[in-house]
Amino acid sequence: MQETIIISLGGSLIVPDQIDIDFLKSFKTLILEHVAEGKKFVITTGGGKVNRTYNEAAKKITNPSDVDLDWIGIAALKLNAELLRVIFSEYAHEEVIANLSTRFPSNKPITIGSAYEPGHSSDYDAILAATSLGAKKLINLSNINYVYDSDPCTNPSAKKIEQISWADYRALIPKEWTARLNSPFDPTAAEAAEKEGIEVVIMNGKNISNLKKCLNGEKFLGTVIS
Repeated sequence: MQETIIISLGGSLIVPDQIDIDFLKSFKTLILEHVAEGKKFVITTGGGKVNRTYNEAAKKITNPSDVDLDWIGIAALKLNAELLRVIFSEYAHEEVIANLSTRFPSNKPITIGSAYEPGHSSDYDAILAATSLGAKKLINLSNINYVYDSDPCTNPSAKKIEQISWADYRALIPKEWTARLNSPFDPTAAEAAEKEGIEVVIMNGKNISNLKKCLNGEKFLGTVIS
């Protein structure tokens, strides 16, 4: 049976400011190396700068609800998902899968997923994919190296965490999702992952060589939540 790897690809890697062409080229090369070894992938995408730009515009003009902001975010990540689907071209399923909670086609080695409802980030959609396929491990790629015991942007003394339980991780983050919440792995997704017994790796996707180690089953830099 082919191994299926679930990846939640943060929008900050796809569109940190402008679309990161160099990163996407390197990411494509690495994934296709593993496809050649017989592995399959489900990749969900975040919204990145596109989401932030449109969210901020909406808030400057009116007073949008969190649900409305989520819908803008869903549109942004769908755009990023279509970009990924085209990048992987003949290796990817011909349509982006919005609803990953039900059995979805997997006739190609790569499936790109997006989202279909508000109330969570794309992390949760990756968990839905893992649950649908019976996968027990997920790789979350963003622009941070580890989970920390506090926000390293505001606390220079924040300590990195290499291994943590779901209970301890959930104690570090807000209990509920809000639009544009900045959390290594969102609360809704964390609750679902704990319930399903899914292990999540948090790592910096910009470090392609480190991601390669993770995919090869070697020692890597990052946080494992289980």
